[in-house]
Amino acid sequence: MRRIKKSLQKLLRLEEQASAISLETLAKEKFTPIIETKDHDIFIIGYPKSGNTWMQNLIAGVQYGIETSLLPDTLTQELIPDIHGKYYYKRFSECMFFKSHNLPQKNMKRVIHLVRDGRDAMASYYAMNKAMGKNTTLEEMIVYGKDIYPSKWHEHTRQWINNPYNAETLIVKYEDLIKDPFTQIKAVLAFAQLDRSDEVINKAIHGNSFGQMKRKEAVFGWNNKNWDPQQDFIRKGKIGTYKKEMPENLIHIFELESNKELEYFNYL
Repeated sequence: MRRIKKSLQKLLRLEEQASAISLETLAKEKFTPIIETKDHDIFIIGYPKSGNTWMQNLIAGVQYGIETSLLPDTLTQELIPDIHGKYYYKRFSECMFFKSHNLPQKNMKRVIHLVRDGRDAMASYYAMNKAMGKNTTLEEMIVYGKDIYPSKWHEHTRQWINNPYNAETLIVKYEDLIKDPFTQIKAVLAFAQLDRSDEVINKAIHGNSFGQMKRKEAVFGWNNKNWDPQQDFIRKGKIGTYKKEMPENLIHIFELESNKELEYFNYL
């Protein structure tokens, strides 16, 4: 644990100085460009606001057996790198996990596909955009796809259902992760071929309950320079909140466009 902490602290210092550090120095310190991964690495792929950060923290806990309730987001990002926010990473294990929202890519050979009811995801995505100072309306997001990444929900979901590069894929539904996190984490560990005790699993689940996640947010904040610190990144963690947060006409529009994908995952 002490060795990991020292390596993480060194990595954070080097990343802050990255513009002034030569590639030779980075290579000497065993840092790897974020675009360079191995075939056996695992990508946590989910549409934004589908439990990606939660899963990132859970996996950090079970993979390394550490107390993640005390782990600030800056360090979590080193253990389970977010490919959207880093240029380099350091390998702390032979099989690394990476967080991403991307559409299928050839280098993503092993994937945990996180799926959440798109209506809840969009309601939460809208709240996130507001917290980041964007004036885009929920209607503009749903109808025109404005200020969303990497695509509309049904397009992202459909591409991962089709799985064009035949990635080895484990589907984890956000709703199942809320209802029975132990079973879902056991499935993730089996997929990753990691053997962990029930004690380690339960410790990670407890350390990343929504109460603990919100506590960490209050204490450490989030490693996102665009985020308004006065706004909550961790919201409610509940199912079906879109019914109160999304007007009926937009629910109807979303369901018409995403009907096949919602039905595929039994959301309709």
